[in-house]
Amino acid sequence: MRKWNFCAGPAVISEEVLEEVRSELLEYNNSGTSIMEVSHRSRLYSSVASEAKQDLIDILNIPKNYDVLFLQGGATHQFSMVPYNFGNSSGEADYILSGSWSKKAISEASKIVKVNTIASSEAKNYSYAPDPKTWKISENSSYVHYCPNETIQGVAIHEAPNVNKPIISDASSVILSEPLDVSKFSLIYAGAQKNIGPAGLTIVIIDRDFMELGNQKIPNILKYSEHSIAESMLNTPPTFAWYMAGKVFKWIKRKGGLEFFKQQNYSKSSKLYEYIDSSDFYSNNIDIENRSIMNVTFFLENDELDSPFLLHAEENGLLNLKGHRSVGGMRASIYNAMPFEGVEELIKYMKYFESKYG
Repeated sequence: MRKWNFCAGPAVISEEVLEEVRSELLEYNNSGTSIMEVSHRSRLYSSVASEAKQDLIDILNIPKNYDVLFLQGGATHQFSMVPYNFGNSSGEADYILSGSWSKKAISEASKIVKVNTIASSEAKNYSYAPDPKTWKISENSSYVHYCPNETIQGVAIHEAPNVNKPIISDASSVILSEPLDVSKFSLIYAGAQKNIGPAGLTIVIIDRDFMELGNQKIPNILKYSEHSIAESMLNTPPTFAWYMAGKVFKWIKRKGGLEFFKQQNYSKSSKLYEYIDSSDFYSNNIDIENRSIMNVTFFLENDELDSPFLLHAEENGLLNLKGHRSVGGMRASIYNAMPFEGVEELIKYMKYFESKYG
């Protein structure tokens, strides 16, 4: 029996999608083989890949002057690929430090370019996200990089910033959770294992004019332009993850698109935050305006109760609620595929645990 999976990633996938994939696993589309056994160069797989790409374009309403790439290496690979491509024009780049993932991005980029950390919430343990209005953009920076949703801390920047520089976004844990104005960004990248599908795939959405500014002196495998020319098949792509992502995109369309998921996600997170705020037993330390709708972090009044909380949660079918080791406490990741019922069951359990130990 499947249980409620609150893992931050790899994360829950719609049962509807999993059932469809299971039905096709041994043989795809009367081909005599599994989709995992089909050549990425075949006509059969090309149709799978191109359809998935077009569905994502439709879902996000991606303008025609952007390309969509399906790459490997995760968002972590993008931490170096971005500055290798676009840090060369000035040798400098601006970064916003709002949590653990933007800190890792800064660490990697610092090996390649001069990083200007132009805004930071580290001094207050990432309990808020720096307001874009306070960002002091450097005159010589090649681009501005930020993470709109920090999975570990559960902190978010909900509005896309308006700056006179190319904006690059690590949208791994928030992409497809609500509508997004892609035109505000020069490049968006996102690991798949949150709202898109299984681990192993990274989506890159990139302005074609910006892409042409990329450094031509780096290896081809690092060039966005080469991946674009090869239609994301410069090397063998993560074919199964790409196929599954296509299934998820179809599911998103069937459900009503990103407006539907925006309503669902804000309702789920609001319900959970409302209960946490009403309790003296649980707490959330993120400024209200910067609370994530995807990753709800919370702490028990007495951290000695963390272990029994997690133990009894698993016994009640609530999995992967332990907070990241660097933060502690609890974390409920409530991506698109987590239904409202799952959040209701979590709150029900939290009430029970509080009544027993509070």
